Amino acid sequence: MIRARKRFGQHFLEPVWVDKVIKAIAPQADQDFVEIGPGPGALTRPLAQRARSVTAFEIDRDLAAALEGDAIPNVTVVEGDFLERSTSAFVLRTSDFVLRPSTFRVAGNLPYNVASAIMFKLVELHAAGVPLVDATVMLQREVADRLVAAPGSKEYGVLSILIQHRADVETVLKLPAGAFRPPPRVLSSLVRLRFRGPQPAVKDEAIFARLVQAVFTRRRKTMANALLALDGSNLAATRPADALAAAELDGTRRPETLSIAEFVRLADAYSDHPSAVL
Repeated sequence: MIRARKRFGQHFLEPVWVDKVIKAIAPQADQDFVEIGPGPGALTRPLAQRARSVTAFEIDRDLAAALEGDAIPNVTVVEGDFLERSTSAFVLRTSDFVLRPSTFRVAGNLPYNVASAIMFKLVELHAAGVPLVDATVMLQREVADRLVAAPGSKEYGVLSILIQHRADVETVLKLPAGAFRPPPRVLSSLVRLRFRGPQPAVKDEAIFARLVQAVFTRRRKTMANALLALDGSNLAATRPADALAAAELDGTRRPETLSIAEFVRLADAYSDHPSAVL
């Protein structure tokens, strides 16, 4: 019997919920999948039955060995941490040839302790040219709510903005704790990210990300005060009042009220300053 390991944040999906998740993913025979955290293969097997290929990334050495030992014909098991993978990992290899699929879809029951980091990694890979179409993944409900949050809500923040800037996000399914073994102490959601280019485009994505991360360390402050969190960085050469004026933003507003487009305007105002380099 395979036991979930707490240090990897493992909670395995029960069979009745596997069917619901697979139906929501809707894999097709001409599609190639990346699966993150396959565990004992509850999703891997039905994915492999319906898709052209599955590349499964598993950090747990024992689970990776067991899944590889099953020798599922169109499944490639990659042992190791998905967060450490580069773009070169997204190549299908056999003994006879190397295949670069035109697109990949992503699926997975993500370990809750690294779920946000994995989503940032997926966005990073897509931006670097890995042809990711979408990702349908299970997350802690609290994280999922932050992913889909709109400006003005208490859940809206860094995760919402940086992911929604490069992906359309929706909640597909809500799962109770009993959908997993062992049951987690939290509720879960299945969400889908559809990757795309940045909307709207920003002059410097590094400045955009740094700006968003900085102001949300002071989310209860006004923007005029929250931007002081940039002190000590090269962006501090631009006065908050000047950047806000250039972006046509009211400095008395709080960070969680700004839309993504408004954050982009503000980041561009900082980018236009000659000292705005990272």
